[in-house]
Amino acid sequence: MEKAAKEIRELKGFLPRSIAYAGQINEDFAEGISGFYKAVWTEREGGISTKQKHLIVFSIACSSNNIQSAVKILERLHKFGATRIEINDAMMLAAWTGGIQHFTDFSAAILKEMERLGF
Repeated sequence: MEKAAKEIRELKGFLPRSIAYAGQINEDFAEGISGFYKAVWTEREGGISTKQKHLIVFSIACSSNNIQSAVKILERLHKFGATRIEINDAMMLAAWTGGIQHFTDFSAAILKEMERLGF
């Protein structure tokens, strides 16, 4: 579990709770979840960049009204150099796919966090 946890910490910048909890249940389970994280978040030649992946999951979190997750993802977007325009585009896509009510729900928290992070 320690090797997998170290790899994911290096890849994501933190150890996701799911891996920590899985490690308390079963080492093989933790390894499996770690493998899933690596498969999703590793950059591959010709694939989607880490920044683009974070923009996509940010938009999905917003469109499903998962405000807490969207706010956390903003920190990752800041780390990976996303621009305010890119984030605004992702928010507009979220409004398109999730509906204007979700946009109304998540906008205040997201705009406040964007201001805090300096976007």
